[in-house]
Amino acid sequence: MKISLLQLDTVWKDKPANYDLISQKIEENPFSDIYVLPEMFATGFCNEVVELGESIDGQTVAVMRQLAAKSGAAVCGSLILNDGGKYSNSFLFVKPNGDIVRYDKRHLFRFGGETDMFSQGENRVVVEYKGYRILLQVCYDLRFPVWSRNRNDYDVIFYVANWPDSRRKAFDALLKARAIENQSYVVGVNRVGDDGTGLHYDGGSCVIDFKGEYVGRCPDNEEFVLTEKLDIEALRHFREKFPAWLDADDFSLCK
Repeated sequence: MKISLLQLDTVWKDKPANYDLISQKIEENPFSDIYVLPEMFATGFCNEVVELGESIDGQTVAVMRQLAAKSGAAVCGSLILNDGGKYSNSFLFVKPNGDIVRYDKRHLFRFGGETDMFSQGENRVVVEYKGYRILLQVCYDLRFPVWSRNRNDYDVIFYVANWPDSRRKAFDALLKARAIENQSYVVGVNRVGDDGTGLHYDGGSCVIDFKGEYVGRCPDNEEFVLTEKLDIEALRHFREKFPAWLDADDFSLCK
């Protein structure tokens, strides 16, 4: 399966400009199976939920559906959704036929005020697509390994992020840790550039394999589309040869 990571310089709170940017990047990089966008790809990471939130039937989701249908590939990333005055940072996986799988961000970034404006997600979500099982996660979720613990129920983790350069070392280290401990591919997609609050983002978008090795990395501090192939048979062979998941501790999640 071919996956394209869109490391973008998201235009601050300008949805039409971001729609155009994403459309251009997809057109310039055809024939992928999945296009992965950063967190809050339509607006940048911000808490103006009343101004920027929209329904599942809104313009941003319509654009995602159009792009998926036109490219024949899944398009996924997070945006601010408004469910009757309840706001979520929602990771949507939109298939070419228009079907949508939704994950609402579980771990809200308290330091950035996200807990004051957004509702916490409650459900862990795995989407099946073209023979792969994909766990959907958003940014700050990366710091909480229990939430992403593999129970032999997924093959790839997608982390979409707005992760500032001041904490880049943590981003790099935790992506590798999640791949190794879960014997899974990990796809991390971050933005670049400066947002409207003055934060700088230097990227770090990458694909990491189940051994913790880089399959591919985007260059820092520039817009870039990285396309890589995942190998499900290599993953299965590795898990059969080294079945560490069989010895994992049993646990249950409490709300």
